[in-house]
Amino acid sequence: MRVSLSVCLVFVMAGCGGSQSSNATTTTVSTTTETSQHTFEVDHFADGAVVGEVATADCTLSGGTTATCATFAISGAPATYSPGPFCPDTITTTADKAGIWFDGNGTYDLTGEFIKNLSTFYNDDQWHMYDDLGKVKVTDTQTAFQGAARPDVDPQYQNHCVEGRVEWLTNGEPITKTVVIPTTPVVAAGSSTAQSSAQSSAQSSNWGITLDGIVIAKSAPVSAILGAHTIAAFDDCGGHFNNAEGYHLHGATGCGTLDDDHLAGETAMFGYAMDGFPIHLPLSGADLEAADLDECGGHSVAGIGYHYHANDPSKNSVLTCLKGEFVATANAQGGPPNGPPNGPPQGPPPGGAPGPAR
Repeated sequence: MRVSLSVCLVFVMAGCGGSQSSNATTTTVSTTTETSQHTFEVDHFADGAVVGEVATADCTLSGGTTATCATFAISGAPATYSPGPFCPDTITTTADKAGIWFDGNGTYDLTGEFIKNLSTFYNDDQWHMYDDLGKVKVTDTQTAFQGAARPDVDPQYQNHCVEGRVEWLTNGEPITKTVVIPTTPVVAAGSSTAQSSAQSSAQSSNWGITLDGIVIAKSAPVSAILGAHTIAAFDDCGGHFNNAEGYHLHGATGCGTLDDDHLAGETAMFGYAMDGFPIHLPLSGADLEAADLDECGGHSVAGIGYHYHANDPSKNSVLTCLKGEFVATANAQGGPPNGPPNGPPQGPPPGGAPGPAR
């Protein structure tokens, strides 16, 4: 399963402890015709991905557009798969027993051999993430996880492979999020890469949500991670844990619920961006060449309208920018998707570009 503007859903903490047993409502907020733009539809979500009811009301978008918005909570736990595995146990652990790592330059199987060779891989002799018996140093307690899964890594947990568990989150439960999204997306006026970057400064800090009920987060802070001689392991689905978001996604690899009834030359939809436009899995090969994607990785196709295609996971950013108007609210969290503390790498990793990727 490895494959590897601007606007937003507004994410507001709805509290910790969303129930994974709640069923998603199957009410369709709005429908599409064969030729219309795909609009927000609750029945695309997996059972359990949406917690409680979906409310709709008038709202004002960032560009001044009056629209209808849907407000609902996502579970914060993938509804159709279990997270993990993440870190290898020893320097002989094979790829099928661990997750992956991507750093903006490539995607790599997180094998024991990869951990063993980090000092060579990143040209830095300070790496030594295993003991004399070949056991990998992993954050295997809640204290270790909380000390390492943050931008300012506790020095005692440097040279660790960082992984978390749901029981180590606040209250030991998934972190639910309440989201507000326009039911019909609206392209922002003058949308371009520059416009997207300017608008992003007013956005919430995440790219969107998956149909499986989890946050599609901004880029992982690779420079901070590698600077502390840690690896913030992802599972094969491109997700991992931290205390702020719980389990969240940094790369689209094809896990979870997919709206798989797609056209030839297209890929499956797996989520909604913060502006309400659908996000599909990455394109590759001849399909990518033929797609003529814009600067935000999107294009318009007859029958489904405008939508994004996720970047390859190696890019450490599911999207590049957003094209539509977001929900205007005084409660929006500040900071663009590419801002700190979880922004993209600030310059290359130690030692320059890494070796060959998977």
